[in-house]
Formats: sequence, structure tokens, C-alpha cells
Amino acid sequence: MKPAKLNLVSLMDIFTILVFFLLLNSGSNEILKVNDVVLPDSTAEERPKETTVVTITEDDILVDGRPVATINEVIMSNGLIDGLMEELRFQATKRTELTEREKTLGRAVTILGDQEIPYELLKRVMLTCAKADYRDLSMAVSRVSGNSGA
Repeated sequence: MKPAKLNLVSLMDIFTILVFFLLLNSGSNEILKVNDVVLPDSTAEERPKETTVVTITEDDILVDGRPVATINEVIMSNGLIDGLMEELRFQATKRTELTEREKTLGRAVTILGDQEIPYELLKRVMLTCAKADYRDLSMAVSRVSGNSGA
């Protein structure tokens, strides 16, 4: 009777794929992707937490990278931003169980806006987020050294 041989080729293939998968997906979400948005500077030390991200570009308002409204539509309308409201409510239905903090403060959202956007636009985005129960608002900023000498 011949002793059994262990064929490791298939096992090595699986481990190789697993290593690549883990390497690609192990990055933390400390850095938010900012394409054409110049963020205001800040000396804040606290890292951003993982939240729904609303990005305000020159042309569009995006939620987690999906366009929900154009800036022209928003400027022409008054009050809440309908496309943003619908998307935030849809995002809320994907995760209905709230933590104690979310029950108190509302759902968390991070707003990325160019430092040159009009305050009126930012105010309407913040109001729409608040009305959709995303009241725990954070503003994304570029971190600068605290010892600027100013």
C-alpha cells in the first residue's frame, strides 16, 4: 500500500488569491477620496469615522459617489434638495438598526465641499441632511500642522 500524497497546488492558489484580496481590502477609510474638491484646512487631530459621504462639486451633489442633483437644479429651486433627500432616505432603509448615539444625534454624514462653494448652498445641503435624520454632521477638511506660527 502506497502512502497518500498531499497535493498543495490548489491550496497554494487559494492562499495566493486570499493574500491579494486581503492586501487590497485592508486599507482603512481614514482618507476620504477627494477628486476636484479643495477642502478647507484644519488642525483637527481626530480621524474621520466611516459615514455616508455627501460631496459638493462644481457641477453636482453626490452621495457616496452617486450623483443625486446638479448645482444648477439646486440653485433654481428653493428649500430642500429633493434628489439628496431621496438618496439619504434610501441609504437609511439599507441599515434600519440604529446605535444609541444615532438614536440621540441622528445618523452620521460627512460633507465634502470645496472651500469656495457658496454658504447658501452648503446651508441647504445641511438642512436637507438634517430633515432626512442625518443630524450628526461632519465637515471634511484638509489636515495641516498645528504649529503654523500664525
